[in-house]
Amino acid sequence: MREPSLETHAPWKQRYRARAVLWSQIARNAPTRGVACTHAGGTYQLHGWDVRTGALTQLTRRPEGIVSGGIFPDGRHVWYLDDDGGNEIGHFVRAPFAGGEPEDMTPELPPYASWGLSFSRTGNALGFTLADADGFHALLMDVAPDGALGEPRLIYESGDFTLGPVLSRDGRLAVVPSSERAGKPQFSLLAIDATSGEQMAELWDGPDASVSNARFRPLEGDCLVAATSNRTGDSRPLLWNPRTGERTDVPLDALAGDVTPVDWSPDGRYLLLCHTVAAAQRLYLYDLLQHSLTRLEHPAGTFSWHAESGTYFAPDGDIYAQWEDSRHPPQVVALDAATGAQTGVVLPAGEAPPGRPWRPVTFTSSDGWPVQAWLGLPEGEGPFPTILETHGGPEAVQTERFEPGSQAWIDHGFAYLTINYRGSVTFGREFREAIWGHPGELEVEDMAAARQWLVDQGIARADQVLLTGWSYGGYLTLQALGKRPDLWAGGMAGIAIADWTVMYNECADTLRGYQRALFAGAPEEKPAQYAASSPITYVERVAAPVLILQGRHDTRTPARPVEMYAERMRALGKPIEVHWFEAGHEGPFAHAELGIALQERMLRFAHRVLGAQN
Repeated sequence: MREPSLETHAPWKQRYRARAVLWSQIARNAPTRGVACTHAGGTYQLHGWDVRTGALTQLTRRPEGIVSGGIFPDGRHVWYLDDDGGNEIGHFVRAPFAGGEPEDMTPELPPYASWGLSFSRTGNALGFTLADADGFHALLMDVAPDGALGEPRLIYESGDFTLGPVLSRDGRLAVVPSSERAGKPQFSLLAIDATSGEQMAELWDGPDASVSNARFRPLEGDCLVAATSNRTGDSRPLLWNPRTGERTDVPLDALAGDVTPVDWSPDGRYLLLCHTVAAAQRLYLYDLLQHSLTRLEHPAGTFSWHAESGTYFAPDGDIYAQWEDSRHPPQVVALDAATGAQTGVVLPAGEAPPGRPWRPVTFTSSDGWPVQAWLGLPEGEGPFPTILETHGGPEAVQTERFEPGSQAWIDHGFAYLTINYRGSVTFGREFREAIWGHPGELEVEDMAAARQWLVDQGIARADQVLLTGWSYGGYLTLQALGKRPDLWAGGMAGIAIADWTVMYNECADTLRGYQRALFAGAPEEKPAQYAASSPITYVERVAAPVLILQGRHDTRTPARPVEMYAERMRALGKPIEVHWFEAGHEGPFAHAELGIALQERMLRFAHRVLGAQN
């Protein structure tokens, strides 16, 4: 362990500041225009993108930064959720691509929480789902040729967790992923007539399966949908025609692991697929005419995508992919659509000081389940002081990414292990669903097993393993400190959950719906389980020092549960520090200087805690 390197130009700080492209998107009907979420001055903002020249023009100047949005199909406007200080509650607005003041798209609605917009390919309709105290409401709006917006009209609502809607090319058909049948994070797809609101069809694979990731084929008059189902145990692509009811499962028996549709080719012949196994990705093309699968030979690393952004077919015939690995910041590269070979860099990242590579490892948990993880090691021989990190989600996966925080720890002589605990996706349905109904139990077992593996391998010093994580990972940090207090030297929890019941009463309505699905009920229905899953229940058992980093404007993991946790810790005379910052849930990731300041606090904390042992 080295003294914290805090000078302005320390290599670990330069990695935070290195320009990165979080995602990009091209206007489908104006392919010379796009939008990119990037930071060149330290804070992620939305930029208009001249696709021909690569030139970027900054469109947003939000002090807290912004990490989500998109571009209208006609290329005239860029949209985003205009919230209060990053609290993720507000109104969708659209800003002119050429620059200018944003326009409120839904001025007649009260402020709402929502996870994004979708558009028809022709640009004549848009849809979004907002959440409020009454549940989830899927809305559609007509878009006139001159860009004028119609009034929002309701096509579906439910008290259960709902996503979408996804729109057909002509905007006449909407598909809504709904968890109403399951009452847990499993979906059926509802096909709804966009004009009348009448439900036309449903694709449901039974009470134990989930159908999601719907994408309409982009052809005139076509309503074929690509989606995924996990009824076999792994997520696999399928093709569904809501008008006829015909469904075809794409035959991919030779591939183990999850396979997800990423994008349709413009001619509708090919599906771009992402295959993920053991947290490693590979892109494939599936030819619907030849019924053949082609593996793309692209660089190793992580390819990100969401709703036609990130990784997609480009208008020039290439595939544009948002790519990164443990030593290279996110950037947009061009891949040959036939072979996958990288043909160029479309939107480059900045130069970052060299870092140490991650390598994949696997260990066995207490009940025999294999758990995958990524390991980064400093120079020299172990054992080392060690950071055990848990990702957010929980329904996410840690792939090989550029994580400035991990390299900061490694620079300072720490080993770093980030684990895909039970609940992570891409390891099969049973692995993902194992935590449902009782979060914070099996994940902690996996964390304890990871520590034991690190010690047995001679990587970690048994008395110098510290926990960290953000969001759900911050929750698991606090939960493990209380449930297995003898194992940890300390814990650093970012934007954490400390009490699930209080969180339920104070969080955004989008998260409240997910929480009911995760627990299979609200707090009044499952009081014992909410208590058993809450770190505040185990405060009396916490033995190690705790640092919590929390945002004042966070509506996903709100402030009050952390305040209560800290009050209880202090009343018991236990060492705890809470640092509050003026941002929301995405603040530490959207603003480089905030990320640096929080990482510096963690480095100081770790050095102080471990130094006190000597």
